[in-house]
Amino acid sequence: MTKFQALVDIVAALRDKDNGCPWDIKQTHESLVPNFIEELYEVVEAIEDKDYGALREELGDLMLHIVFQAQISSEEGIFEMTDVLEAICNKLVHRHPHVFADVQVDDAESVKMNWERIKKQEKKERESVLDGIPRALPALIHAQRIQEKAASVGFDWQDMKPVLEKIEEEHEELLEALAQNDQDAISEELGDYLFSIVNLARKLNIDAEAALKATNRKFYRRFRYVESQYNEDEIHEASLEELDSHWESAKTK
Repeated sequence: MTKFQALVDIVAALRDKDNGCPWDIKQTHESLVPNFIEELYEVVEAIEDKDYGALREELGDLMLHIVFQAQISSEEGIFEMTDVLEAICNKLVHRHPHVFADVQVDDAESVKMNWERIKKQEKKERESVLDGIPRALPALIHAQRIQEKAASVGFDWQDMKPVLEKIEEEHEELLEALAQNDQDAISEELGDYLFSIVNLARKLNIDAEAALKATNRKFYRRFRYVESQYNEDEIHEASLEELDSHWESAKTK
């Protein structure tokens, strides 16, 4: 018996209505979603921290949720785990004709564009190449995926100059909205500005979400250093100049 089959059997035993676990038995597709999302983010955190011991554990927790969802579907007569595995195997083979057939590709970007073309052919019910991007994605990831999808049909600048010019254009429009003190316009132009910066990240092959998260962590470390220079509520009495001085010290450390 493979370890994977052992996990499938354990989950089935936990769901057994006569001898299983009361908590596992009462779970549904929907009730598991919050924990599923939490486990996914714990995997991401382990990867970002390069904590591979934690990654091994968190991948197991995530795998448990995948098997759990498939087990519920099996009990309801919708599909089996074997159907899930067969579907992903077929998809991978079909979408990699440069590996499993005789299609020639030049580079990774060509692979991505070919993938999107094949995907569009498979998902005939979709009206747009932009369809299929999960609405629940964080905004930065969503923006980058929209841009990647549009680029897959050629809607993309080929060099960096117009990308940088677009950022400057959106910056100027944001300043105009600020000068007019129009809150709706400010919100819209700020969104456009952020979208253009995400486009720059995409062109630089940088994950915008990961880049911002790294900056968040950097800010956290430095601000914790600033806090450490004060006792109890002293920080509330400090001037901005004092706080900024400690911030600069944090940067050098």
